[in-house]
Amino acid sequence: TESKYGRHGGSLKTRSSELGSAFTGSSLTAVLPASSTVTKSKVLSSESRKEQAKQDKETKEERRAQIDGRHRYLISRLADGIDLSEQQVEETIISDDKFRLIEQFFAPSGLKKLLFFYQDISQQKSDASLMPDGSANNLPQKKLFLTMGSTEDFTGICAFFLRTSDEVITASNVSQEVNFGMFDCTNGNILQGLEFFLSQIMIPALKSHQNWGAVKEGLKNSQIQEFLYAVDKFMGTLSSSRQNIEDKIQLTKVDIDVYVRNLQNPSDYITAG
Repeated sequence: TESKYGRHGGSLKTRSSELGSAFTGSSLTAVLPASSTVTKSKVLSSESRKEQAKQDKETKEERRAQIDGRHRYLISRLADGIDLSEQQVEETIISDDKFRLIEQFFAPSGLKKLLFFYQDISQQKSDASLMPDGSANNLPQKKLFLTMGSTEDFTGICAFFLRTSDEVITASNVSQEVNFGMFDCTNGNILQGLEFFLSQIMIPALKSHQNWGAVKEGLKNSQIQEFLYAVDKFMGTLSSSRQNIEDKIQLTKVDIDVYVRNLQNPSDYITAG
């Protein structure tokens, strides 16, 4: 037994020495750099944020320097329509990732439309504002932003600019070549917003319009009259659809027993008909 444990003791001592050597030689050197790497990563992350903030600031100032009379026209229309200051609108535009869309809109044969959404956007706050169940506290906040109109849900106000030709947009012709309008779909009521836009803005403007280009007779022309009739008919269909969706059409319950219990022969049916 003594010999057995002696051998094991010697073996254990040797293994212990080997493990100690291995630990101090490799494991420890593996552990220490890990802590160092975490600290270094935090420093790099902080530096990256500072560098990104610096680049963002430079980008904003470059865009601010590009603003001319064309941009000022857009900014003033947006500020008036959405009830924001021109400074707020300018800051929003130069900070937007889609700023390039404005230049594409101004270019000859450029984009036909330029869309802005102004609506509630959920913004996640810091960990300090987590809910008791651990979920994030997302608070809605209104934001103005450029959009192509195909990726974001439309739940608020859409401000749009439309080109009337393929001419290059300049500071001198922007007010003639670009039309501005707004489309209010607050709470997602798109049909109601479209109905209001057409009935209160577009149709009255069309019916009071005198210059119809090559059509010299203007509103007296039969094709113009047919067009306006079609628009009015579309408005009626739109209004009916909206009311159907909102369950505002109530069918009156009719007591037909009064009419059918006295029907005895075919002549009675004919009379009732």
